[in-house]
Amino acid sequence: MEDFNQIVKNELLYPRSRYYGEFKAENLVFNANLQEFAQKVGFIACLQTSGKLEAHQAYKDIETLWEELKKSKRELGIGEEPPISS
Repeated sequence: MEDFNQIVKNELLYPRSRYYGEFKAENLVFNANLQEFAQKVGFIACLQTSGKLEAHQAYKDIETLWEELKKSKRELGIGEEPPISS
C-alpha cells in the first residue's frame, strides 16, 4: 500500500506527458528536460506567490533553470540545421 501511495504522490507532483514529436533520442531527452523545467518553474512560482520565496530569488532561480535548459538544447543539437549533402 505504501508503494502505491508513493506512486500516486509522484504522479501528482511530477506528472509526465507523452512525446508527440519526431522520434529521436535527443528529442526525447530534451522533452524530458523541458517538462522538468516547467515543473520547477511552477514550484518556484507557487513558493513566490505564497510568500515563501522572495521575488528576486525566484527570478534568479528561474534564470538559472533557463540557462541549464538552453545548455541542454545546445548540447543535444536541438534546432540545428542538418548538414546539406550534395
